[in-house]
Amino acid sequence: MSARQAGEPGASIARDPRRLVGIALMCVAPVFFASLDATGKVLAGTGVDPLLTTFMRYAVNVALVTAFLNPVTRPGVARSRRLPLQILRSLLLFGSTACNFLALRSLQLAETISIQFAAPLAVALLAGPLLGEWSSRMRLAAVATGFVGVLVIVRPDALVAKPAILLSLGAMLCYAVYVIVTRKLAAHDSTATTVFYTGLGGLAVMSPLLPWIWTAPDSGRVWGLLIAVGLFGTIGHWLLVLAHARAPASLLAPFLYTQILWSVLLGYLLFGDVPSLWTMLGAGIIVASGLALLAEDAFMRRHARRRDAPPPRDGTPPQR
Repeated sequence: MSARQAGEPGASIARDPRRLVGIALMCVAPVFFASLDATGKVLAGTGVDPLLTTFMRYAVNVALVTAFLNPVTRPGVARSRRLPLQILRSLLLFGSTACNFLALRSLQLAETISIQFAAPLAVALLAGPLLGEWSSRMRLAAVATGFVGVLVIVRPDALVAKPAILLSLGAMLCYAVYVIVTRKLAAHDSTATTVFYTGLGGLAVMSPLLPWIWTAPDSGRVWGLLIAVGLFGTIGHWLLVLAHARAPASLLAPFLYTQILWSVLLGYLLFGDVPSLWTMLGAGIIVASGLALLAEDAFMRRHARRRDAPPPRDGTPPQR
């Protein structure tokens, strides 16, 4: 039997060019996310308050989103069946962003993104008690291995030398719970409604603080960088949406890990940062654990489809 007849991934991709487009979009999105972090670190180096950077991240995002998605152009978009959850989700994303920008003042891009990629592991661990999606032994083993990778990066001596690692861990945990809440909302609100509320919580929190954190940018370059923060984040998430509309998440997710490569490259080019051996080792363990989770999920999905599929016409049972 040929690869195409066996239904291997390569065959399905070849038959559906949309998947190739989805993969291409998913490869480009991490460039914008790495650029977002790099720009935030550049701004911190110029003396801009990270909270002001966070405000601009959401101000630009909300302005762009509401220009195309608002109650006028999309009636009912602001109507949520679970408004408290929408508010919580938005605040969690704000917490993740703020902690990340604060951490970037003293951490390398490679360090923060490596810790951030432990979020899927935390999601797998939290999905049981919060969503009732209990993990298999293989999944729990992958999660445990991934957190070993986090401990390799967050060593006692590294934590003493760089306490900002705690902020990066906080950003990761906020994002993990954000993903859990997003899953819960999927059963109640439309994607458009969820996108509409995404940046509003951060903007609502930061706006009253603006008089205390505002410092007028002293050059057009700083203004441009502040606007770029919002543009990079918005475009990156937009590309993710376009990618997932064209290909399944299980196929796309591994390509998101290329953000580590872009973060290392930008960190070296812009700041002369060379990741330590411990950081790269920990990142490798985390990525391997994340890929193991994806492989286990793909296997379970294939098994479920074969189990539920009707038997072939020749009477042979489906493969188990």
